[in-house]
Order: sequence, then C-alpha cells, then structure tokens
Amino acid sequence: MQTTFRIMDLPKNERPRERLLRYGGDNLSNSELLAIILRTGTSKENVLNLSTRILKESGGLNELLSSNAEEFMSLNGIGPAKAAQLLAVSELFKRFKAFKSGEFYAIKQPKDAVNLVMEEMRYLKEEHLRVIMLNTKNRVTCIKDVSIGTLNSSIVHPREIFSEAIKKNSAAIIICHNHPSGDPTPSSEDINVTYRLKECSELLGIGLLDHLIIGNGIYVSLKEKCIL
Repeated sequence: MQTTFRIMDLPKNERPRERLLRYGGDNLSNSELLAIILRTGTSKENVLNLSTRILKESGGLNELLSSNAEEFMSLNGIGPAKAAQLLAVSELFKRFKAFKSGEFYAIKQPKDAVNLVMEEMRYLKEEHLRVIMLNTKNRVTCIKDVSIGTLNSSIVHPREIFSEAIKKNSAAIIICHNHPSGDPTPSSEDINVTYRLKECSELLGIGLLDHLIIGNGIYVSLKEKCIL
C-alpha cells in the first residue's frame, strides 16, 4: 500500500503551516505557501518537494496562476482535486487584483479599467476581446469576453460587442484586448477595428469610451493616444 506524504510527515521545524503561524506569510517561500494549499504530496515525494517542482515546471508563480485545469493536471502529482484547489486560488487572486469583491467599481480614467483586467489578461496566451459595460454613472455592470483569436475587422462583428450592452441597458462600453507578445503597441488593424466600432457606437447611442490594449504589465489607451 502506497503512502501519501502529508505536511505532518515533515519534521516539525520544516512544516510550512507552523512556520506561517509563527513567523507570518512574508517569511515563507512560494513553495511553502503552495504546500499549505495542496496539503499532501504523492507516494514518491513530500508536499514541499512537490510544490517546488510544480513551480519550476510551470515557469514560476505567474505562469502557474494563469494555467487552466488541463495544464494543471498535465503536471505529475496533480489530479482533479489538487487542480481544483489551484484553480480556486488562481481565481481568488484574479478577483482580488481586479477588485471584483462585489462592490461598485467606477471608471474615472483609463487606468481604472486597466486595473480591472490587467492581472488576468496580461498572461493570456491568445488574444481575447473583452467588453466592460458601464451605467450612466460609469459604474461597471458587466464584463464579457466576446472574441478569442487575432483581432481582425472581418471577424469582430459589432453585433457581438454591442448585443450584450443593449441587453444590459449599458450607457457606455470600454473594449479591451491583449497582445500575448506583451507589447501593447496598436497595430493598424487594432485602429481600424476601433474606428469601425466607434461609428457603430454613435449609431446605437452607446458610448465607446476607450479601447485598451493590454500587454505584460503595460498598456495603451487609444483614448489617451487621441486615436479614439
């Protein structure tokens, strides 16, 4: 019968949970914090070694937190239960960074919208087009993905972008899309799409406040660039 290594199987002075309670989270490594979440290792390695290996194979904490269920379970030692634990932590992290705790969130400047989507969109491996919907007080009422893939005016249909805004009685929208390369410099197609959507917004009476291009920790606002 194989035995699964638990945190309690580690020497007492090496147990991450006890170290967390005694010294605080600032004194623990990423591997130790991850070990507390996973709780158990495998029959071949204890949970601390498992956590260290997972972080290494994933490419670090940022890559780990942007992984999906399939990517988690491709790692040796991660099954459905541990994948679910990691997905839950990842989602909580994204919600905290995006201020999605249930309170009203108002957009007063492009940076406010950037803060809402940056931590999730900066790590996406494909281009996602996302619409932030606002009421008359510029409070966020809904955020929706409408397209995945290369942004192109021939496949980005205004009806997909504005249909949900109409259903939600939105007064205005902000569109966001990411560049997986990490460089948010707008392409000519990005600009063409923006002009097209601006014309549609004027016809529908739903304001297009901005088009944000998300890179890796940096962004471009077409409003700030006076393109919109």
